[in-house]
Amino acid sequence: MTTFYAGMDELERFIREHPGCTYIELMVPDMSGQLRGKRLSPKAARKLFGEDAEGVRLPGSNYLLDATGRNIDGLEYGGADGDPDFFCHAVPGSLAPVPWAAESAGQVLASMADAAGRPHFADPRHVLACVMDRLDKLGLRAVMAIELEFHLIDAKAMREGRIEPARLPLSGRRPGTVNVYGLDDLGEFSALFADIAQTCAAQGLDAETAVSEYGPGQYEINLLHRADALAACDQAVLLKRAIKACALRHGAIATFMAKPFAERAGNGLHVHVSLVDEAGANIFSGQDQDGRIGRAISARMKQAIAGLVATMGEGMAIFAPNANSYRRLRPGTYAPVSAIWGGDNRTLPIRIPGGDDADTRIEHRVAGADASPYLVAAAVLAGIHHGLVHELEPPAPVAGDGYEQGGAPLPLFWPEALKAFAGGGILGGYFDAEWRRAYLAARWQELQEHHFTIPQLDYDWYLTTA
Repeated sequence: MTTFYAGMDELERFIREHPGCTYIELMVPDMSGQLRGKRLSPKAARKLFGEDAEGVRLPGSNYLLDATGRNIDGLEYGGADGDPDFFCHAVPGSLAPVPWAAESAGQVLASMADAAGRPHFADPRHVLACVMDRLDKLGLRAVMAIELEFHLIDAKAMREGRIEPARLPLSGRRPGTVNVYGLDDLGEFSALFADIAQTCAAQGLDAETAVSEYGPGQYEINLLHRADALAACDQAVLLKRAIKACALRHGAIATFMAKPFAERAGNGLHVHVSLVDEAGANIFSGQDQDGRIGRAISARMKQAIAGLVATMGEGMAIFAPNANSYRRLRPGTYAPVSAIWGGDNRTLPIRIPGGDDADTRIEHRVAGADASPYLVAAAVLAGIHHGLVHELEPPAPVAGDGYEQGGAPLPLFWPEALKAFAGGGILGGYFDAEWRRAYLAARWQELQEHHFTIPQLDYDWYLTTA
């Protein structure tokens, strides 16, 4: 289960290394992937550390908010229950400096527990840990890395009511064409990406590469594989925070919104995952070459893929968590529309990248960058576990353009996805029933408010034609 207790030595070492530290930010990730919490003096932060520490009190409803930060109608949490406090404890290894702060400061991730030490049922780290436990019972451990795509938005234009790609700092040119893997655009933002790299180094974030992506003003930063899925997701949420903070210092806004521009590429969250056994061997590595995908994979890897294909539709409410998420899901955009898989092919939602046999892995390309890394990882590992324990056989792999190959269609509209998740007979067995009730209530609340808000397009199309 979730490890709650970071040792007091971690805090004391941090204070010695940062003697002028004025505050430490306590951060808990909610079900939408947003970080919430409070600032603590270094003295008050001592309650977060040590197995016998009391913990810092925070309302448990912080986990149970919609994307706008409101309590959820129809749920007792934050209202009828009196909004009781739970106890926050520091996540081991997550205490780090905040280089962008005006003064010396720290930040630390935390998980909540009740007075008896039981994890809060809605803690996304706990949700993921419960799925990891099921793999652990099979003697398996996930090795995971997460890739995040984002756009840099012009802060000045946004203040004036326009959403446009940020101007390139040196030329002043505004990107307007696809320049995938272009080094010139990346080079113009050298100062920003150097700032991100230095921040990652200071915070222990294993950022590996940065590239210019498929949309104007779009970039991707990849994290190294971690032998702990929880740690990989911790790194992802902290990387998002670091990128946003560094971008602001350079006059831009970094957005992980799934589809900020209607006719341009959206932002994805790609999960690279393999499984190792108790001896550390990668169980996805195979002996016999499969000509259909161009590499050797094991029978157990095929079972894992089958489980992911079987659960992809049910999981769309997690992979695409809000109204904008579904604008990304269009054919020909490197975003998924059907549950298919294949080899080294980026038009597929499940890709098997090339590389050494020891690095054989699945790339799950379904989620948007707006999704919670913890919940995405939980859904991915649940699908893998389901395929393994039931020894499922996947459909035939797809070659060529994945958008022309058919396959089981995914729910590409938000209400359909919520209904698929609510009625899901597979993922329902991996996610706590009370958590599912809360998650669905939050999403339905957002959907209804979004639906009943009249956009400008309604006036453009219908005001004089109706």
